[in-house]
Amino acid sequence: MKPIRALHPIREATALNISLRTRLTLVYGSLFLVMGIILETATYLVTTQAVKARFGILLTNQPAGFVPNDDPGSQTVKIMPAQVTDAIHHQIAVQQHAILKQLVQSSAVALIAVAILAVALGYIVSGRMLRPLQQITATGQRLSESNLHERIGLTGPNDEIKKLADTFDSMLDRLHRAFDSQRRFIANASHELRTPLAINRTVIDVAAAKPGAPETVKVLAGKLLTTINRQERLLDGLLLLARSEHELQERFPIDLAALTANTIEQLTERARSAGVTLTHALRPAYTSGDLILLERAAMNLLENAIKYNSVDDARVWVRTGQVNGRAWLQIENTGTAISPDQAEAIFEPFRRLRADRVGSAQGAGLGLSIVRAIVHAHAGVVSAAPPPAGGVVITLQLPAVSPQGSALILEGSTAAGS
Repeated sequence: MKPIRALHPIREATALNISLRTRLTLVYGSLFLVMGIILETATYLVTTQAVKARFGILLTNQPAGFVPNDDPGSQTVKIMPAQVTDAIHHQIAVQQHAILKQLVQSSAVALIAVAILAVALGYIVSGRMLRPLQQITATGQRLSESNLHERIGLTGPNDEIKKLADTFDSMLDRLHRAFDSQRRFIANASHELRTPLAINRTVIDVAAAKPGAPETVKVLAGKLLTTINRQERLLDGLLLLARSEHELQERFPIDLAALTANTIEQLTERARSAGVTLTHALRPAYTSGDLILLERAAMNLLENAIKYNSVDDARVWVRTGQVNGRAWLQIENTGTAISPDQAEAIFEPFRRLRADRVGSAQGAGLGLSIVRAIVHAHAGVVSAAPPPAGGVVITLQLPAVSPQGSALILEGSTAAGS
């Protein structure tokens, strides 16, 4: 038999995700109500004893069963009938009950009125006490990598909340220095890592171009250049991934439809060479962000859809649109059927769905990881789902903005080999 769980108002309020201000108000109101009930009970007991004592004195001064003689000169008394004595005692009891009843009713009304006033005042006071916490919360929600220089700067008494705000400001100082250091590292690494590869490429090209260079040297030079090309793509991918995971410094209005149309135009010839039919339905999808990064995301998605689509009658569908405050880009391609777990795994760095992709010279396994980093930097989401017929559908969603101008709906297709 399961034990009955006792109800606790504060615990239940916490379980319902009620705000701290409301919970404090409930605490104030509950404590005041309990103390009021205790006070009213003590008052009732004291009043009861006082009433009984007062009416007891009256009964003592007026002996039961006797009444003074009407003649002032007589010292005798007349005996009072028992019925009259009982009536007097009954009347006294009725008066006592009426007094105590009136006390209870008046006390209850006063307690309810003062309790309501205490709850209202408690709500106001708790709001003022929690205002510094609201300032800390608002600052934390507003901060991002682009404005880490802002601080809470809470003023007031040196209490626990002031110490919390100062600790938060100290943490922001450390984060600001860390992000600045990381930006400088990425910029320096981009230069320092590209320089040796450029030197190696130049040396190999010069050696292979020398008159009378043996054929083996030319073959080796070709292999080395292929390796260098792969290392450069890997380096570009890693640097772009590191840049994409940072907060955007500036945002500009962008139409995903126009951006995607430009990407399709650049990859149309590659799709024809690969025997892939491109079909697109591009409706206006307005968002804001970094044009270069979003174009790279669209390029990576479309390149992957073309590159890893080795089936008969390979097709790729590209769609854009805007609905419920979200601008979206969706790319669907045919291919081998995969599981939902595999579909989500493709966003991990250096992850490929098939064994024949591992070690492939076609890419470094960072394309979709870069897409996810770019989307997250734009406060969006990206997801992958395998359709029943095979392949994968990748949907990119970004916060929509007001359109900056009219746009046409672009629809069409590019047949394979046409």
